[in-house]
Amino acid sequence: QVQLVESGGGLVQAGGSLRLSCAASGRTFSSYAMGWFRQAPGKEREFVAAISWSGASTIYADSVKGRFAISRDNAKNTVYLQMNSLKPEDTSIYYCARGPPAGYGVVATLGGYDYWGQGTQVTVSS
Repeated sequence: QVQLVESGGGLVQAGGSLRLSCAASGRTFSSYAMGWFRQAPGKEREFVAAISWSGASTIYADSVKGRFAISRDNAKNTVYLQMNSLKPEDTSIYYCARGPPAGYGVVATLGGYDYWGQGTQVTVSS
């Protein structure tokens, strides 16, 4: 069983920064791509960023490109999301999720992810 636990959310002013962390249980973390998604009230869950098993490949939603950076530390079983230049429209619950296994690349679709964390709230005030 895989467990994912997000942390690092909070309240920040527009233009500020936050770093989210997602700690994963299990010995297979380094063999899978990982992703971050977010969901605002009344909206569908949407893709934010993803990283390959090795960290060599990353993809981003257009809305966060140039402001957010995804990274991972396989020795610590942790994936990060550095969020800079935050905007009020970034306010959401942020979820990390396990993606495809090594060799299958990185994907931006919800269906490509099988295990999800409980989420962490990010609120950006104007």
